[in-house]
Amino acid sequence: MATEAAVKEDTKEEKEIKDSKTKESAVAEKTAESEEVEELKVDLNDPALYINRELSLLDFQGRVLEEALDENNPLLERVKFTAFVGNNLDEFFMVRVAGLKKQIAAGVADLSPDGMTPAEQLAAIRKITLKLMTGAQEGFQNDLVPLLDKAGVHILNYEDLTQKQKENVDSYFTEVVFPVLTPMAFDPGHPFPHISNLSLNLAVLIRDSRDHFARIKVPGTLPRLVPIKRSSGSVRKDGTVPHHHYFVWLEQVIAANLHSLFPGMEVIESHPFRVTRDADVMIQELEASDLLESIEQGVRQRRFGSVVRVTVNKEMPTHIRKILIENLQMDHNDVYTLEGPLGLSSLMNLYQIDRFDLKDHSFVPSIPARLQSESYDGNIFAAIREGDILVHHPYDSFIPVVDFLQLAAKDPNVYAIKQTLYRTGSNSPVIKALLNARETGKQVAVLVELKARFDEESNIGWARTMEREGVHVIYGLLGLKTHSKIALVVRKEGEHIRRYVHLATGNYNAVTALSYEDIGMFTCDEQIGADATDLFNFLTGYSTKQDYRKLLVAPVNLRERMMALIEREIEHQQNGGEGHLIFKMNSLVDKRMIKALYQASMAGVKIDLIVRGMCCLRPGLKGVSENIRVLSVVGRFLEHSRIYYFRNGGEEEILLGSADLMPRNINNRVEVLFPVEDAGMIRYLRDDVLAEYQNDNVKARLMNSEGIYERIQLNGEESPLNIQVKLFDIRQSTK
Repeated sequence: MATEAAVKEDTKEEKEIKDSKTKESAVAEKTAESEEVEELKVDLNDPALYINRELSLLDFQGRVLEEALDENNPLLERVKFTAFVGNNLDEFFMVRVAGLKKQIAAGVADLSPDGMTPAEQLAAIRKITLKLMTGAQEGFQNDLVPLLDKAGVHILNYEDLTQKQKENVDSYFTEVVFPVLTPMAFDPGHPFPHISNLSLNLAVLIRDSRDHFARIKVPGTLPRLVPIKRSSGSVRKDGTVPHHHYFVWLEQVIAANLHSLFPGMEVIESHPFRVTRDADVMIQELEASDLLESIEQGVRQRRFGSVVRVTVNKEMPTHIRKILIENLQMDHNDVYTLEGPLGLSSLMNLYQIDRFDLKDHSFVPSIPARLQSESYDGNIFAAIREGDILVHHPYDSFIPVVDFLQLAAKDPNVYAIKQTLYRTGSNSPVIKALLNARETGKQVAVLVELKARFDEESNIGWARTMEREGVHVIYGLLGLKTHSKIALVVRKEGEHIRRYVHLATGNYNAVTALSYEDIGMFTCDEQIGADATDLFNFLTGYSTKQDYRKLLVAPVNLRERMMALIEREIEHQQNGGEGHLIFKMNSLVDKRMIKALYQASMAGVKIDLIVRGMCCLRPGLKGVSENIRVLSVVGRFLEHSRIYYFRNGGEEEILLGSADLMPRNINNRVEVLFPVEDAGMIRYLRDDVLAEYQNDNVKARLMNSEGIYERIQLNGEESPLNIQVKLFDIRQSTK
C-alpha cells in the first residue's frame, strides 16, 4: 500500500511537473506568438514609411544633374543633360507646383502619405529647386563653358566680342532680329503686357523727361545662341578641329541694341527675366459637347495660366522686381535669383551642332535574328506565327514595328487595324502606315489620346488628318487617359481569322525609340488576340467587361491582379519557398502597392526594385523593408520599360506593359500589362536584363533607408559594368 501510495505520489508529482512544463511551453508559445503579433503590428500608414512624391521627383532631377556634372560623359552630352534639367524643372513648375498652389488657394489641408501639408511641400520644393537651378547654372558657366571653349565651341558674352564680331552681330540684329521685336510700353495708356509661358523677356527702363518701363520679348523663333561665325564643325581624321563655332546670347544682342528700339530715349538699364505659368490643362469632360474642341480651347488657355515662377539675374534691382511681382500678381517667394543665362532648356539647340567627337558614339540598332534569317522574306506575319518576337529598344531597331504596320496596310488579306496612340511625334511613319491602310480599303480604328500632356496640339493635328482620310478616330474615354501601347491586326488566313498583336512599354514614336529604353512584343497568341479585341471594344464602344484572359487592364483588373500576384509570392515564402519579386518601372507612388510590398518584405520575400524616377517607398527599414533594395539607373538612354517579375515557386512569370505603380496609372488610365510566356524571352529578361541591372556599378544608384541615393562604389577587383552598354553588346551578339 505504501509503495502504491508512493507511486501515486510520484505520478502526481510527475503530472504536476508535466503540467508545469506544458504551462511553460504554452506561455513560451504564447509569448512567441505575442512577439510575432507585436512585430506584425507595424502601422503601415505611418508617414515615416513614405517619401514625398514631389521631393522624390526632384531627387530624380538631381540625378540627371549629376550626369551633367559627370566628367566621364562627353561634353555635348553634359550640355544635353543640363538642358534636360532645365526642361524637366519647367514641367515640374507648370504642373506639380501649380497643383500645390491651387490646393493652397482652395484651402486644402489634406496630408500627403508622408505627412506633409501642401504649404509644407511648397516650402521644401522652393529650397530644393533653387539648389538644382543654381547647380545647373554653375555647372554650365563654370565647368562646361570653359571646356567647350577649349574644344572649339565658344559661347561668348556680347561685351567679350571683338570689334569685328560686334559689327557682324549688330548687322544680324538689324537684318533679322529688329523686324521681329515688339517693344511693349507700360503706362496709363498701355496696360501691363501679357507675358506668355516660358518666354524670355527683357525688362527695360528708359527715360525722356521721366522714367518709363517697357518689356521686350526675346523671340523664340530665332536661335537663342546666335552663331557669330558659321562652320561645319567637322573633325579631321587626326582629331583636330579645322573650324571653330562662336556663339553669343540673343538677349545680350538685343540689350546691346536697345537704342534702335527707343530712338530719342535714354536707355537706363535692362534685365532679363523668364516666366513660368500654370500649364495643367483642366478639361471638364462631362460638360464638354466636343472633347477635341474643349482640349483645343484648354491648350489655348494654357498661356494665360497663373504665374508660378519667375527667374531673374541678381543684378535686377528691387524696383523692377516690384513691378513684375505686382503686375504678374505673384508671390514674391516665386522669384528665383540666378546667375548666368536663364532658361537652360534652350541648350538643346547647342547639342545639335555637328561635333560628333563631343557626343556619345553612334550605334546601329539590331534587328531580331528571326527577322534576318534566310527564310524571312519580309513577311513579318509568318515570322510571328513561328513564335513571339521580343524587341528591346533602342538596342533593337524600331523598324520591325513600322514594317508590321506597313505590311498590314498593303496586305489584301488584312481586314482591319486597330491601334492606340499616345505620343507619336512629327512626320510619323506609324501614322503614314495607318493612312496607307485606309487608302487600300482597310478598316482602321485609332484611339488618339488628346490629353497626353504637352502633346495635345500634335495629337489634335494627327486626329484631324486621319479623320479626313476616313480613319475611325476615337479621342479617349471620359475621365480616363488611354496610355496603353497596343496595335491589333485582323487577317484572313484560309477559312479563319488570325489576330496579330504588338504590345509595348513605350510609345509608337520612331524618334524617341532611338533614345528611350523600351520593350515590345509581337504575338499571335489566340487569347491575347481575343483580349485585344475586347480591349478595343471597351475603348471604342460601351463595355463593362471585367474578365480578361491574359491581359491586366487598368482600371478594370490590373490592381486586383497585381495585388493577388504579390500575395501569391508571400504564400510561396510562407510555405518554405524562396519568394522573389523584381519590379522595374518609372515610378512607385501608389500607397496600397507600397503597403503590399512592405507586407511581402515582412513575410521574408526578397524584393528588388529598379525605379528610374519617383519612389515613395523606403528600403532597409528594420522590421518593415529589410528585404527591399531600391536601385535607380540614369544614363544615356531614358529608362522607360516596365517589367514585373514573379518567381512564383520556380514557375516564373513576367509581365511587361505601360503601367507604373502610381494611382493615376492604376485608377485613372487605360493601361495594359501583358505576359511573356516564351522560355527564351523569360530567360533573357531575367538574366540579361533584370539581373544585370542589379550588377550595374557605373550608372546605378542605391537608395538608403533615409531615401538618399548613393552611387555604387567600385572595389579594386570589380570591372565597370554599364547596363546600357552591356545590353547593346548582348543584342548585337544575337544578330
